[in-house]
Amino acid sequence: MSKNPKWSVQSISTHEDRERWRKLIDAQSGVVSTSQLADLGVSRSALRAQLAAQRWQRVLPAVYAVFTGPLPRSALISAALLYGGPWAVLSHRTAAEEWGMLPIGADPPVHITVPYGCSAVSQPPIVQVHRSRAYKYLVAPSDPPRTNREDTVIDVAAGEASPEQARNTFIQLVGSNRIPISRVHDQLERRPPFRHGKVLKNALDMMLGGAVSALEAEYLLQVERAHCLPTGLRQVPFDVDGIVLWEDVAYDSAGARLTVRLDGREFHATNRIAFRDRRRDNAAELAGRARLVYGWQEVHGAPCDVAAEVAEVLRREGWRGRAESCPRCG
Repeated sequence: MSKNPKWSVQSISTHEDRERWRKLIDAQSGVVSTSQLADLGVSRSALRAQLAAQRWQRVLPAVYAVFTGPLPRSALISAALLYGGPWAVLSHRTAAEEWGMLPIGADPPVHITVPYGCSAVSQPPIVQVHRSRAYKYLVAPSDPPRTNREDTVIDVAAGEASPEQARNTFIQLVGSNRIPISRVHDQLERRPPFRHGKVLKNALDMMLGGAVSALEAEYLLQVERAHCLPTGLRQVPFDVDGIVLWEDVAYDSAGARLTVRLDGREFHATNRIAFRDRRRDNAAELAGRARLVYGWQEVHGAPCDVAAEVAEVLRREGWRGRAESCPRCG
């Protein structure tokens, strides 16, 4: 990148400064701030000349790309951080993309968080600026700088449009990225989000109770609790061929030898998972256990039907309770 002749500046005269220039634009993907230009001795008139000749382009206030044409993602990230100032860090969805939690989006904005009181404001469509009074608790040692994993999850979930989406995103990201629940709990206590704060705390309680996916949380809320079914034990270990496998929900504590398996294979089907589930099915049959299997479509789309089936098998297997209708039941 540094060999591109358009990236040279004739007003940088010394060998040391030219070397600093090459390292700077390589590290920042061809993006530079006016303060950095001034530090290298590049005058305002030299900057204007590069812009007038259309060799450079303005990206954000006081931030320029030393090339023309579309900016790659790395250049947009550098530009957003330079614009935000020395304390700016990637946050929200952009941080989640950098952590590998979410797929990289095709378009800006780049989300950054700055300390409360910083003068930077959002510059759509390129950068979205967030401010935090708890800034010192958010930052992870990383390159490029970003919010830590637990705060990234909280910010992404809090930004969802509905409470249900916030809950599902929160549970899915915490569970799939194996983020210690204790750390998420501490951050929620330290800096509760303005949006969906109560929902996220309830979601954390569900995870502490064993729900490790959005599907399991949906089953707990819309099937068990909504219909007054007994609360099953979560993530129950069973020995299968000398290997410990984990069932999603088991109702032995309610007096019924029933296993409910929540099948999320539409999201992550693999041959290994299919083989594991066949072995669990066979083991349940050999142990004389009843079993029911549901996916997202049934649990989310028809929870009352699922509850009716579960209640019927529970009663058959020895449960003495009684299911109740929910507002959605016909």
